[in-house]
Amino acid sequence: MRIAIIEDNEPLANAIAYRLRDRGHAADVLQDGSGGDAFLRQEGADLVVLDINLPGTDGLEVLRAMRARGDGTPVILLTARSELSDRVKGLDSGADDYLVKPFEMDELEARIRALSRRKNLDFGAVQTIGALAFDRATRQVLAEGAPLDIPRRETAVLECLLDRAGRIVSKAQLTDHVYGVGADVDDTAIEPHVSRLRKRLAAHGVVIKTARGLGYMLETTA
Repeated sequence: MRIAIIEDNEPLANAIAYRLRDRGHAADVLQDGSGGDAFLRQEGADLVVLDINLPGTDGLEVLRAMRARGDGTPVILLTARSELSDRVKGLDSGADDYLVKPFEMDELEARIRALSRRKNLDFGAVQTIGALAFDRATRQVLAEGAPLDIPRRETAVLECLLDRAGRIVSKAQLTDHVYGVGADVDDTAIEPHVSRLRKRLAAHGVVIKTARGLGYMLETTA
């Protein structure tokens, strides 16, 4: 799934992103509240890891703005504040969970898993296309119930295409989803992943169509 990390402590943000990407998630790192708010309005995410103490617009303002516009994306707040009143304020502002720094990465991962189960989120559902099914909880592609051996970056490409089913997805959007927004990666880096994924899916009646100069779109054969 796609997780937005809004945290101004660069080493911590990068460490979280590295851990999540290693687990196969797409991680976007934003380092100030205004940029994080703009990203969530324009791009969105499946889950947000949000620091309270951000420069400019603080995390609680970002969270309140999300909820005010009807954005129910799950949010885990991060903060160095340990007082009960601060935790209550964060939860009352619409947060789904709360972690006090310092914390272990294993605990953050466990909170993410628990939140996905508790909220019964869409990314835990199974989505079908052609003869295939994509289990968002396990991030596995299934053919007749059996998992296909697809590398995680190709799986992330498929996930992004499925998220935008029926629409053309640009190389830039795919690159951001697979590597994270702001990653020092050229858009052409996504092409080998798309090419290999196209070959894997073709045998199952699923086609990745190229819209020259625009991007890619999933289709099924008759």
